[in-house]
Amino acid sequence: MEHFPETLTREQSDALGALIQRRFEHEGFGLWALELPGEAAFIGFTGLMRVREDMPFAPAVEVGWRIAAPFWGKGLASEAARRALAEGFQAHGLEEIVAYTFTGNLRSRRVMERLGMTRAPAEDFAHTGIGPEHRLSQHVVYRLRAHEGRRG
Repeated sequence: MEHFPETLTREQSDALGALIQRRFEHEGFGLWALELPGEAAFIGFTGLMRVREDMPFAPAVEVGWRIAAPFWGKGLASEAARRALAEGFQAHGLEEIVAYTFTGNLRSRRVMERLGMTRAPAEDFAHTGIGPEHRLSQHVVYRLRAHEGRRG
């Protein structure tokens, strides 16, 4: 959570887990736990979720990931996110999927670009959940349309 204002408490983490479960039950998609068999039982998560209603580009479905630092730089976020995109486009018939991150999160931005996503500079925004003076406030938005995802 290098580019988040703070890490989650145990209670917040449990609440996130419960929210993820509810989203799977109600929408048929959500965030998958990631593991490396024989190496690590849990390395993070990836998947799809609806963006918060107060986001300037809502309504939308985003692809997202969080990977534990020891597993960065191994292509795992890209591999898992590709599967999530395929699930969104093929199984759920989504026409477009977005991703967003703090402007300075170059690792995630590179993943978005490897996925074939295109930045929408006119949609850069100050995150509504972070104070405007906070160093992590400014975010960028990337988009991928279904026909582009099938090419990639």
